[in-house]
Amino acid sequence: MEVGLASAFTGLGLILATAAAWYALMATIAAALAAWRWHRPLPSARPAPGPAVTLLKPLCGEEFELYERLRSFCLQDYPQYQLVFGVQDARDPALAVVRKLRQQFPALDIDCVIDPTRHGVNAKVSNLINMLPRARHELLVIADSDVAVTPDYLLRVLAPLADPQVGLVTCPYAGRPRAGIWSPLGALFIDDWFMPSALLAAWFGSQAYVSGATIALRREVLLRSGGLAPLADQLADDFKLGAQVRALGLSVVLSDLYIATGVDESSLAALSRHTLRWLRTIKSVQPAGYACLFITFSLPIATLGAALEGFQRRGLILLGITVAARLVLHFRHRPNGAPEGARRQWRQLGLIPLHDALLLVLWGWGFRSRGVSWRQQHFRLGRDGSLQRVRTAGVPYHSGDIAE
Repeated sequence: MEVGLASAFTGLGLILATAAAWYALMATIAAALAAWRWHRPLPSARPAPGPAVTLLKPLCGEEFELYERLRSFCLQDYPQYQLVFGVQDARDPALAVVRKLRQQFPALDIDCVIDPTRHGVNAKVSNLINMLPRARHELLVIADSDVAVTPDYLLRVLAPLADPQVGLVTCPYAGRPRAGIWSPLGALFIDDWFMPSALLAAWFGSQAYVSGATIALRREVLLRSGGLAPLADQLADDFKLGAQVRALGLSVVLSDLYIATGVDESSLAALSRHTLRWLRTIKSVQPAGYACLFITFSLPIATLGAALEGFQRRGLILLGITVAARLVLHFRHRPNGAPEGARRQWRQLGLIPLHDALLLVLWGWGFRSRGVSWRQQHFRLGRDGSLQRVRTAGVPYHSGDIAE
């Protein structure tokens, strides 16, 4: 009996270690291919700029480096575009940044909508619904307030829309953390886990990934798909919008342009709440897929597998493969080739085991309830992914968070 039990543990350990090593290798290859596309030189004959475009930027509150991030959208190498900012409170401090940008870029077509109307629980979508009537152009780009972009952003993101079979374009992104320990851990969640998983799924043909960091589409596609109103009570509004577009028989394209998103976590509790929102968002749209996510936590799973196998030769080899792939994944790219990006990745090296273990724990915790919290606002997730308000202290949302 004991021999049989030991054999079962050994077999389970080898299965776990093998699966973890396989996933780590596949995720590393997918991320490396994406990084190659990101870094490859642009063609000497750049694509001709398309028609005029409206950029929709929902805002709320004074965020970390808000001015620098919004300013990057004012420096686009694109002949004609409109910027529409939106807030829901006339006292919102983000308006001071908008006024400053208007003064610095008087030639730009900058509009601002102040409208407290709520169309559902999702405050970000309500903001966008209020802003949409001010959009003057057929091409639309929706981008969260916490992202920064390069001057060729519009040119490259809009290029795929020249194909009428492309309904929506979205972007991969990388975390840019504030100083400290918790923000770098949050950046590791994006750079070392979430984006590699999304890139691997895209490599195998999935078009499910859509990020609020960038959503580019034609107005007529948005309207034909049902518009923004069906998203007003949804947690995963970006995912649902992608599903609406795919239902039209149009494709969702992942751009080859990485953008940067700010990561500002003040404490372990804040980091855990934010990560749980992401995980429960995944669980709300892909319940079966969420249950299988354990394999994506490759380092702790490979370690557990090697331990169950008794740290014998096969288990240790698989663990070594996983560790090597995990390190390559971590160092797979440098933001715009900047040396500070490499230095940041070296500084984060010691955080990898802590991050991976914490993520595994939070994944397990994600099964416990359907609760979603952001600051002092609390929601319960319906089985259809809808948000139901539990209680609120009136604290505004932040457009870069996934739970708004």
